[in-house]
Amino acid sequence: MNFYASERLALFIDGSNLYAAARSLDFDIDYRRLLEFFANKGMLVRAFYYTTLAEDQDYSPIRPLIDWLDYNGYTMVTKPIKEFTDAAGRRKSKGNMDIELAVDVMEMTDSVDHIVIFSGDGDFRRLVEAVQRRGRRVSVVSTIKSQPPMIADELRRQADVFVELDDIAADIWREEQSQIGTPVGEDIADEACDDRV
Repeated sequence: MNFYASERLALFIDGSNLYAAARSLDFDIDYRRLLEFFANKGMLVRAFYYTTLAEDQDYSPIRPLIDWLDYNGYTMVTKPIKEFTDAAGRRKSKGNMDIELAVDVMEMTDSVDHIVIFSGDGDFRRLVEAVQRRGRRVSVVSTIKSQPPMIADELRRQADVFVELDDIAADIWREEQSQIGTPVGEDIADEACDDRV
């Protein structure tokens, strides 16, 4: 990985995408260790975490994770999942945080030297290119070791640095399954937002 100690870093985590990538590699993320890992790579300015929420439920299984992240150094960006009925009469849900993530990246570009995006969504290729034209470096964290790969080829090629999630797993995985901050419920958001590539 090409990170420099003098660089100002900002992390942009597509929650459902990172959760799905880690699960495909058979591990869970320890979000405290993830933050420490990147704080040791440079001067961490901000870490954003994006996820959707089912707001009509009395209890959301992802709420404990959101609360934990919010109190432990992450800037949370959430929005409600939209529910609709399709043409066949089936109830479906939809949620996507791509626009929110892209807007925040562009707003932070002048305040940092290096953007780190945790997503494999090919829609971010153009965002990465725009940030690079403004003189900033962009790393993308995802995996090509899953079947199918969790990152779009065009995004991986556009990034200055592709960080294979499996290569840093030992530094960021959660050792105890009962630890607070468990990403329980991200699988719900992942199913609702399955638009990685």
